[in-house]
Amino acid sequence: MKAPSSSPAAAAQQWRDAAAIHIDVRGLAPPAPLVAIVRLIESVADATPVIVHDDRDPKLLYAELAERGWSAETIAGDAGEVRLMLQRQS
Repeated sequence: MKAPSSSPAAAAQQWRDAAAIHIDVRGLAPPAPLVAIVRLIESVADATPVIVHDDRDPKLLYAELAERGWSAETIAGDAGEVRLMLQRQS
């Protein structure tokens, strides 16, 4: 079930399911999606994956993930959506 984020600075929707934390940054103007995603991964204390729902390929995100020890993999999403699974590298 999708619930709004409690972080007004992010302006992104966040929710958690049994497998991952989701963040929906569709419709946000740059750099808001990048900022929201980086803030989220910096707050994840364990190996929980993060699923990003975006409307474009966040090219600038990949270097930020690598610097923080995370990787990204494109996974199946809705039509017109770029969906990524982010995972902390061990």
